[in-house]
Amino acid sequence: MGTVWRNWAGTAVATPARIVRPGTVAEIAAAVKSAGSEGLCVRALGSGHSFTAISSCDGAVALDLSGFTGIEAADAGTGVVTVRSGTSLRSLNASLAALGLAMANLGDIDAQTLAGALATGTHGTGAALGGLATQVLGMSLVLADGSVVSCSAAERPSLFAAARVGLGALGVVTSVTLQCVPAFSLVADESPEPIESVLSSFSSLAATNDHFEFYWFPYGRKALVKRNNRSVTAGPVPGAMPAWRRYWEFEVMENTVFGALCRAGRTVPRLIPSLGRLTSAGLSRRSYTAPSYEVFVTPRRVRFVESEYAVPRESVLDVLGELRRAVPRLSHPVMFPVEVRVAAADDIWLSTAYGRDSAYVAIHQYVGLPYQEYFSLFESIAAAAGGRPHWGKMHTLDAGRLADRYPRFPDFLAVRAEVDPEGRFLNPYLKRVLGVAAG
Repeated sequence: MGTVWRNWAGTAVATPARIVRPGTVAEIAAAVKSAGSEGLCVRALGSGHSFTAISSCDGAVALDLSGFTGIEAADAGTGVVTVRSGTSLRSLNASLAALGLAMANLGDIDAQTLAGALATGTHGTGAALGGLATQVLGMSLVLADGSVVSCSAAERPSLFAAARVGLGALGVVTSVTLQCVPAFSLVADESPEPIESVLSSFSSLAATNDHFEFYWFPYGRKALVKRNNRSVTAGPVPGAMPAWRRYWEFEVMENTVFGALCRAGRTVPRLIPSLGRLTSAGLSRRSYTAPSYEVFVTPRRVRFVESEYAVPRESVLDVLGELRRAVPRLSHPVMFPVEVRVAAADDIWLSTAYGRDSAYVAIHQYVGLPYQEYFSLFESIAAAAGGRPHWGKMHTLDAGRLADRYPRFPDFLAVRAEVDPEGRFLNPYLKRVLGVAAG
């Protein structure tokens, strides 16, 4: 006892009964069986980038899989790659690039482990593309009894449908088989544009770009629009961003300078609206070409808390309109931007995009600033549109309110009860969102 675990944002803290660092599947299975014999729960630790307590391991056996990493098998011809679950996305991207391969879509943070990113439903952006879980062909897991099983669309298909976004509630994922694509570059075009223009063109922007998103700073008049495409139809292709400018843009401006502004706003909150307008007015345009994973990923060194909801794509403008009208009336001003992305419908039971083309609205607040009023307001707006919260980002919903938003929620619960009848892999967060009685 005594080792304290905390997540990246500092919103979850736990003291596990012990931490085990397995290096093989057999050691993972042994740790699960040992915990079971002692009546202890088990949680696999990722990188701690979830803002909820989904990874909380208080009083549990915590499995640190940082030594269980790397590619197990790869076929560069077919793009099928099997990866150990503790591998970080950053490491995976580098390994895939060496094989001439890439993930078809990624989020903007690469610090997560592959298993952790899948468990929480991590996604990128692209109207015709799904989240990371849609790239999964198969998985292997250690179940509560210590057995090792595999699942895919052909083998244990119900477990596969549940485990691709499994919340860590079904077992310990040991390996993931991915369908990768040939390595590709993206032409990145990032420009500040009037927020009214962005909203009026939202459907067109989403439909005509491979990857589209925008950031809107509350109190500002402009949004930073990101259009990332695999090819251009005409005109010259921009070159790589010079190293000095990459450092200036991403390290100095987006982290050092923005971090200083955030600290100033936390010290003197009444300055925040002015700082937001200043940040919005200071956005600059940049166009460059780089390997896909370098374009997808953005360094995040300024810490924040976050809530994100997936809403039907046709509802997003109404959600944003309500949010924009409400933000100026908050008691505590908002320092961080709102991020908006899109994704295609999928068939994964607990995916936030299950059965519907989706838009994602993510709100943030700088660490140390009040956020509860803002997040509660946003949650009520998103709920009115049938929003589904990101499993790894802050929300207050329980199983009673989640069940009617996921048509296959009962099926997930049935699979969970079958593979883990004693709740070996549950913690308080999972008991709340899955409706499992505490005990």
